[in-house]
Amino acid sequence: MTAVQVRPYEPSDWPGVWGVLEPVFRPGETFPHDPAISEAEARVSWVEQSQAVMVAVEEQETVVGTYYLRPNSLSLGAHVANAGYAVAEHARRRGIGSQLCRHSLHTARALGFRALQFNLVVSSNTAGIRCWQKNGFALIGTLPGAFRHRQLGDVDAHVMFQDLIKEPGP
Repeated sequence: MTAVQVRPYEPSDWPGVWGVLEPVFRPGETFPHDPAISEAEARVSWVEQSQAVMVAVEEQETVVGTYYLRPNSLSLGAHVANAGYAVAEHARRRGIGSQLCRHSLHTARALGFRALQFNLVVSSNTAGIRCWQKNGFALIGTLPGAFRHRQLGDVDAHVMFQDLIKEPGP
């Protein structure tokens, strides 16, 4: 297993980030983005509308994962963060998603966020749900039929939450 470093996104990382995001967005199974999203629209959504963007890189700075952090809401709700994560298909099942999650929790705290909330965790994304729960997120609600999965039709989506003020568990 190759060591993975998580570091801040740089504009020169975009081709690698898009190489991770495009195959995740196109199937329409885990993200609410239009599966036909253009590269330019994806860059605006992932990078330009975020407060922090990080990349997971291997040797030769190859991007194998990424995440963003941004306020979950405006003004009076802006103390709660929202995040999105993606890992390259060839790099999955190596713990990179968990590494990105843990890194994002530290980054969110450093940015002054008091909690991190996922608004739309697709119920069929069992690997993601396991990862978030393993990293301290509670499933606090289910939104019936809230996600239009391209293969399964309307499926439930979960809201998951972690308080960032309390000390994290093991």
